[in-house]
Amino acid sequence: MSLRIQNNVTALNAHKNLALSDTNMSKSLERLSSGFRINRAADDAAGLAITEQMRADIASYSMASRNVSEANSLLQVAEGAMSQISDMLVRLKELSTQAASANASSNLSKIDSEADQIYSEINRIANSAEYAGTKLLNGTFGVNVSAGSTFTAAEGRGTVSGLEKNVTYTVASVSSGAGIIDMTISATLGSGRVEQKIYDIAAPAAGSTKQVSFDALGLTITFTSDLSSLSDGTILATDATAAQFQVGNNNTSDDRIGITLGSVTATDLGFGAGIDLTTATSAQTMLKTVNDAISYLNNQRGGIGAAQNRLNSAAATLATTIENTTAAESVIKDVDMAAEMTTFTKNQVLVQAGTAMLAQANSSPQLVLSLFQ
Repeated sequence: MSLRIQNNVTALNAHKNLALSDTNMSKSLERLSSGFRINRAADDAAGLAITEQMRADIASYSMASRNVSEANSLLQVAEGAMSQISDMLVRLKELSTQAASANASSNLSKIDSEADQIYSEINRIANSAEYAGTKLLNGTFGVNVSAGSTFTAAEGRGTVSGLEKNVTYTVASVSSGAGIIDMTISATLGSGRVEQKIYDIAAPAAGSTKQVSFDALGLTITFTSDLSSLSDGTILATDATAAQFQVGNNNTSDDRIGITLGSVTATDLGFGAGIDLTTATSAQTMLKTVNDAISYLNNQRGGIGAAQNRLNSAAATLATTIENTTAAESVIKDVDMAAEMTTFTKNQVLVQAGTAMLAQANSSPQLVLSLFQ
């Protein structure tokens, strides 16, 4: 046996093992207290990269699931309004049948008066049905500014919403100061020629936007830049396109569902400028018009039902995807508590044993003192 006091190699070795056991026990404590096997990149660099991507995907899938729910809510609002219009068409069919018979000749004016009220109410419902400020059934859903528009707000100065398809809006603007204009917009809509002028529209502050509502025309213009050089022109509305709802986590067509909603105003239902039940002949003609309107409305409602079924399938798929992706992330990132507790117990014992052995190793040099006795 050799006895040295300058370097206690036995103590150094015991200290090294004790430090290693203490580090491992600290890791076990961190994992047991957090519930994660990976708490930092050093724990598992590849595993961290994989699970962080999964975590982002899960968040995206969860938001997509919310999008599906809101799309379903939007369609329920639209279908509910259509249901009310359907009830009114049934009543209109009843009135037309009554007016077409000779026994109702003395009451035709009263029947026609009720029919006129039904006409007005159909238009009111179609024009007022909306979800989160978006009109659903008046022909503006999914309608965008045409590329042929000469209105500069649609060419880099801002956006226009609330347009009716196949309608040309005439725009006239007059500068009334630096970055301030008076704007007049006119168009022929279902209710006839409509014109609205708004004075002193100021340019938005730098980096912000300014919304201007032409409520008589159902338009909202969101300006994004200076207005001083706005010129006269037109806004041309294209045919409605499918409104896209994001139901996936990527920028592909397979991650979106397009939904279209047709217009169900009285004009689009085929009633033109009004309903005439003042004569038996006009009432007989109206019977076919009402039948066509009911058929058209049923097609629109059927489209909504088909879209809702598709959204329900997307919701079920998303729920399964979220569950499976979360399970995959858990396998990589979450700690196995039972196994980690076993490891912690082992390291705890090693720390206790290492501490005891370090004490023993530190006492060994004291044996040298017996040589001086």
